[in-house]
Order: sequence, then structure tokens, then C-alpha cells
Amino acid sequence: MTGTRWSVAALFLLPAVVLLGALVVYPIGYSVVRSFYDQSGDGFAGFDNYQALFTDDGIRTALKNNIIWVVFAPTIATALGLVFAVLTERVHWGTAFKLIVFMPMVISMLAAGIIFRLVYDQDPDKGVANAVWVGVHDTFAESSAFPKAHPGRNSPLVADTAAKGAFVTREPVRAGEPVALPLVGVAPDQMPGDAATAIGAPSEPDRVTGTAWQDFTRGKGVGTLGAPDPAELGYAGMKVEAVKDGEVVASTEAAADGTFSLPAAADGALLRLPADNFKEPYNGLDWLGPSLVTPAIIGSYIWMWAGFAMVLIAAGLASVPRELMEAARVDGANEWQVFRRVTVPLLAPVLAVVTVTLMINVLKVFDLVFIIAPGSSQDDANVLALELYRKGFSEDQPGIASAIAVFLLLLVIPVMWFNIRRLRREGRR
Repeated sequence: MTGTRWSVAALFLLPAVVLLGALVVYPIGYSVVRSFYDQSGDGFAGFDNYQALFTDDGIRTALKNNIIWVVFAPTIATALGLVFAVLTERVHWGTAFKLIVFMPMVISMLAAGIIFRLVYDQDPDKGVANAVWVGVHDTFAESSAFPKAHPGRNSPLVADTAAKGAFVTREPVRAGEPVALPLVGVAPDQMPGDAATAIGAPSEPDRVTGTAWQDFTRGKGVGTLGAPDPAELGYAGMKVEAVKDGEVVASTEAAADGTFSLPAAADGALLRLPADNFKEPYNGLDWLGPSLVTPAIIGSYIWMWAGFAMVLIAAGLASVPRELMEAARVDGANEWQVFRRVTVPLLAPVLAVVTVTLMINVLKVFDLVFIIAPGSSQDDANVLALELYRKGFSEDQPGIASAIAVFLLLLVIPVMWFNIRRLRREGRR
């Protein structure tokens, strides 16, 4: 139509065609051919490599995880993007908020993986996720101050066979005879802040008294075993129970100096230090363990890509006719009804494009899983792109790796076709 000769047009297109062929067409063609050969590449294997896709346990786990990724990651990221786009439309600082939400997109997958490997660290002193989780937990459930405490040598206490984790006296106690309950195992810097110097409990004729304390003094040969010394601290707040025939007849807590006093009902009973005194402190969730590693990694992906979804949806929202929303409000619709019955239907084409784009993206996710999942749970977090890498390089099975690559291509092509078709339809409008 412009008089340009085909030869001139072909000359201009040649560099792009060469690059496209070298970087796209040739690798795809070679992968298809290589997928039909064995490990050595010399013997024709037929469809054996493709059969392995459905019989190999590692590949089946990867396929299952990819399904979880495709279902949840794009859906949640798109939903969050929609919420952010709608809520920030009416606030003055919406642009700043959008900038903050979109900022993770600037970070590479590798850097994001390293960041979230630290976020999900099991130690609450290092991992932000467990620091928050433990803080919330300890707000509603008090932790023990004596998780490592246990009876020392020649202690009158033994492990209680009826109550796991508890300690009980060997013999019944008597009123008027103070009881010594020495324990060890709590580091000096871990003792309760209100702990005072331990003292021997006074004798009271009609009460059972005693002392629970840290029977340890720094220095070799220093202190008297089984008796409170000036440098030893009482177990402030230690719970003490009097038990007769399996029933708790009295209970109390030790004072700051470790002393306690029980009523006459405790006479002839066994004294028990319940397991609540010694339970290990709550250490949070094992985010990178076998059961939570995939949701945890999906969370890091959503952190990165929710901003992408928000920007595209916000662009679509800007083109929505405001008259329709105002008309709905005039007709008596509340904000939720306007959002559900007007905004979302008008944004449906944009939401579909964003969701499908993210689906294509998660089908080839590799970096986050490879970096975040530790070696102990990487098999549980495995995805097809990671399994392709492992088969091709770690296990030296290029035939199966090529079959996985072709399988991934076959999964992506329908989604890409749907996305391109929808984009063209929107372009015509």
C-alpha cells in the first residue's frame, strides 16, 4: 500500500527474525526433539520421558504445587490489587500508598527470596513473622519462667508419672515441717525479674510451708547443696499443688524469695510442681516446614505482585464512567453494592487480564521457591520450573527436563492465547 518493496521490508525484519529464531524458536524446537531421547541423547526413548511426568513422585508433587500456585496466588494478588485500587482512589495520600505497594516490584526475585528467608526464620529474635506471631500468642497465653528447671542431686522431687512434665515429692509432707524444693537449670539471666534472695520458710504448726529456689551458686565448691544460700534466688511465681489420691486439695504460688505456704488440708499430701511451670516457651510456627512452606512462599509472591495488579486495575478504574456509580448511589445503593454490582462488573475485563497474566507468571515461578525453601522442605515446596532445573542439572536427566519444559509450554500456550485474544478484543473497543 505504501509502495515499499517486500525485499526492503524483509531486510529490516531480518535482524529481529534471526534473534527470535535463535532465542525462541530454536530452543523450543530443540527441547521438543530432546524430550524424546534418553539420558545420553543417543537412544530414542519415545514417550518414556513424558510418562515420567505422571509417575515420578517429585514431578507429581511439583505439579500439585503448581496447581495450588495457579489457583491461589493470582486470585489473592488480583483481589488485593482491586481492594488497594478502589480504597486509594478517594484518599489524598493514595499516590504515596500506591508507590509503597508497587515498590516490591523493583526488587528482583532473588533479593525478595533472601528477604523472606529471613522473615520466615524460626527464631523469633531473627524472623519478623514469628516475632509478631509469638508476640500475639504471649499476649493471650502466659509463658513459663522456668522452662529448663529440673530437680538437682539428692532432691526430694521426682518426675510425676501421672502428670507428664510435672515433678512431685517422694514422700508426703507434714504441717509444721518446712519443705525444701531445690531445682537447677535456669540461667541466671533468665530468672524472673522480681526474684529475691531465697530464704528458708518458717515453721507454722497448722500449715505446710517450704521454699522453691535455684540451688546453684557460681564458683566451685561454693554454697550448701539442698539449702538456700545468700547468692541463690527464689523461684518467684512457682506454682505449688498439694495432691491427695490424685486430687488437688490446695495450691499456691511461691513468693519472690521462693517461700510458699499451704493450708492444713495439705498435711499428708504430696507436693507437686505442675508442668505449667516448666513448659517450653512458644517459639512460633515453622513457616518453612513441610506443611506451611508453599503458602509462605505464595505470601512472598503476593507481596511482590499485588502492586502490579493494583496499578493495572487502577488504570482500568480511571476509565470507568463515574456517572454509573453516581446513578447507583442516587438509586439508594450503598458503597458495597456499588462496588459489587457496578465497579467489579465494569472492571471484569481488566481483572481477567491481570489474573491470566499472573497465572502465566506463576507457572514458571522458580527463584522464590529455590531461595526461600530450605533443603529439608524443598521437596515439599517443589514446582515444575524448579524440578526442571533439578532434573536437568542436579540429576543429569536432560530428557526428562526437556519433557517438563515442553509440558510447561503446553500449559502456558492456552492461557497466553486467551490473554492475547482478550487484549485484542479490548483494543477494538
